[in-house]
Parts: sequence; structure tokens; C-alpha cells
Amino acid sequence: YFHPKKEMDETIMGNSTCESNDQQEVIPFKRYKRCEQKTYKKSSHVVGVFEVLQSLRKQKVLCDIRIETDDGTIIFGHKVVLISVSTYFREILTGFIENNIDHIHIRKIDSTFLKLLINFIYTGEITVTEGNAKDLLAAAIVLQLDYVKNVCAEFLQTHLDPANCLGIKSFADFHDCMELSKSSQTYIKNRFSELVDNDEFLSLSSVEVIKLISCNDLFVPLEEKVFECVMNWVKHELDSRKDFLPELMEHVRLPLISKQFLLEKVVDEPLFQTSLKCKNFIIEAFKFHILKQLQPFTESQTIRSTPRQFIGLQKVILMLYKKCWSQENSNVIYWYDNIWRPAPTMSKSFQYCYLTAIKDQFVLAVSVSHLGLRRQLVEMLDVSSHSPCWIPMMDMLVSRVHCGIGTLDNCVYAIGGENRENRIENSVEVFDININKWQMVTSMSTKRRFHGVGVLNNLLYV
Repeated sequence: YFHPKKEMDETIMGNSTCESNDQQEVIPFKRYKRCEQKTYKKSSHVVGVFEVLQSLRKQKVLCDIRIETDDGTIIFGHKVVLISVSTYFREILTGFIENNIDHIHIRKIDSTFLKLLINFIYTGEITVTEGNAKDLLAAAIVLQLDYVKNVCAEFLQTHLDPANCLGIKSFADFHDCMELSKSSQTYIKNRFSELVDNDEFLSLSSVEVIKLISCNDLFVPLEEKVFECVMNWVKHELDSRKDFLPELMEHVRLPLISKQFLLEKVVDEPLFQTSLKCKNFIIEAFKFHILKQLQPFTESQTIRSTPRQFIGLQKVILMLYKKCWSQENSNVIYWYDNIWRPAPTMSKSFQYCYLTAIKDQFVLAVSVSHLGLRRQLVEMLDVSSHSPCWIPMMDMLVSRVHCGIGTLDNCVYAIGGENRENRIENSVEVFDININKWQMVTSMSTKRRFHGVGVLNNLLYV
């Protein structure tokens, strides 16, 4: 509503003329300064149009193209709709404008998945399942539907598991899906220890196995796992694969395997008896162990004696907290990986506890129970596990409290402290994760308790 005096000011008077009976009649008009042009857009207009087009397609009304698949299925559509979304249809249909083509044959796509993709072109909706993701992705590549290709790749990426990751990696490489291939490769390296127990691994070619086990950043808690998976792969089809063993063993880092495992599982392996190359790898491994005893700080001479440099494991912080010093079951461990949360609880309550990390994956806890006999407890946590829990390990040879704990060369040293008779110790024992065993080593020259332990340049300081 306009006020005649307030809203109709600053008007511009104009003349409009019209001829009637050879006379001009002047008609005044007023143009309001505040009346500006405005464009309105119905947000649901496009959706409504495509809903009508989809309805017409289902009723086969005004359809000007028929698409036939190898199984004889006919799918109706509208050329203008298909070419507006799919580059594939645009190239096919616009190339036959003069011939006015109304029927095309698509041989590369199953009718089930073609129906889903034609439906997507009309509705913008696609349902991806574990059963159709690969076929939809392959079909979307043919029709050049990038959105469907990307959502299928994302779906497969979120559904990677040890049983399917190798197959998805191969599929991604074949279809040139770089992001899916990259994420699959990362998953494979991270979950190597689990995937090698699945059928997909056993069906790999020798070239594929070598490519996998030769990765320097492969995440395996123990090199023994690599050896075992190679032997399982060879023995799965022994007659056709045994000749590949020397080439495979070249990429197994035998020097990093414990001497006990070498003696029990490797030396007497029948398949090695006929291969000079495999025997040389075993000799190399034992030479490395002898050299490390004589010269503990000797650098690795070959790639086989160099630890794998896994870089993909997420770092976590564990914080040990005792709510009340005098109460049982008052121990709390917190886990931090950008979010604080309770960590898995240990099997027993403790009065003192010492934590140390091994191989950037395992946490060894040496604790002392405050229940009567002051029992020593040793437990280990695998932080890379999907369901991490504390696993009991072999107890120390000497029950210690107020001792020092340090890790060197993936072995844990328990140094000094007070024994069960409250005597101060100068003894030292070492825990080898490979054999789950404590062994006494050279004692310190001085008895110590409440001391610090540190590692620098591969030396252990007290």
C-alpha cells in the first residue's frame, strides 16, 4: 500500500501518446522509483520436470530411443534426457542425428545394472550394495557417469576388509580408479597379517606376492609372518609354485627372524634342501645374528637385515592413572588418539606399573600387585588390533618394584629395583618378544632403585 504523499514522491512524469481520429491524446503516467525487477525461481521445478519424464518413460510415452542389451532386454528413454547427463549417450546419439536413430545396442553392460543407471539419469538416485558396487562402477565408467563411479568407489573403500582388499585393489587398478587403488594399497599394507590367511592371497600370482612382500613399509609385527605366508602360498599349489621359492625368499627378511624360529621352522624345511639360493639366505641370517652378538651396533648390510619402516600406523598415547593409592581396582588407563577414551583394562589390579613400547605397536606393562605377596605381572597390548586387549606374558625372573624399564632393539630390559625381600638389586633381565621369555644378562656395577632409564643412539643408559 502506498501513501499518496510519502510513497509516491520522486515520481517521474511521462507522456504516452496514441492516435485516435487523427488526433493525438496525451496520457500521463507515473513510474515508481522503488519498483525494481526481481527474478523468481521455483526450486522444485527441475525435480518436477524429471519426475514427469520418468513417469512418461515408465509408460513408454513420447520415448524416442530404445536401448537393447545382450539378453534381449529393451529399455525405453528420451534422447534429450540421456544426452543431458551421460557423455556416452551424447556422443552416440548426436552422431546419428541425420539418420534419426531410435534403437541402439549396448553389449558391455548387464541389463540389471543398465536399468539402475538409466533410472539414475532420470532421478539422480542410485542404491549401492555390497553385491552390485563393482558392476555398477564398471557400468558407470562405460556410460561416463562420474557421480555413480565415485560413490561406488567410496562404498567399496568403506567396505574394505582382509578378505576382499586384494580383489578390490586389482579391480581398482583394472578400471583406473586411482583413489580406490591407493586406499586399498594402504589397507593391504596395514592389515597384511590378517589378509594372508584368506583365499585371495593364496590365489595371487608369484609376481603379485613378490610385489607385496617386498614393500619396505609393510606392517608386520614379526617377520616370521612374512615367512609363513610365503610357505603357505607355495604349498597351496606345490607342484606349480615350488620353483618360485628362491625368488620369493629373496624378499623375506630372514635375518630379522629370531634364532629359535630359524632353528625350529626354517633350517629343516624340506623345500630348502634342494635350493642353494635358499640355503645361502639361511646362512646370511645366522651370520647376522652372530655379528650382532659380537658387534651389537653394526648397521644393516642388506635390505633383508633392515627392519621394515611402517609409517601408516596411527600414533596413540596411553596414560596410566591410579585413582586411589590404597584401594584395589582403582587403576585406570586412558587412550588418546585425538579423543580421550578408556583403554582396555588389565587383568589384575596393581600398586606399581611401568609401560614401554615395542616396535611402535606393542605396549608391555610390568606391574606389581599390592595384594599380599606383591606378585609381579607382565601383560602386553597390541595397539594396532581392532579389539585391543591385554594378554598375559611370561613373568619376570625377579619380582621387582621401583625398577627401571627400557626398550632396546625390540627387547625390554628390567633393571635394578627392590626384590620381594626389599633388597636393592643390581641384576638386569631382558624380555624377547619373539620367544616370550625373560633372560638374565650382565648385572650393573651398582645396586639401584628409583632410577631413570633411557635409550640414545642404540645405547641403554641408567
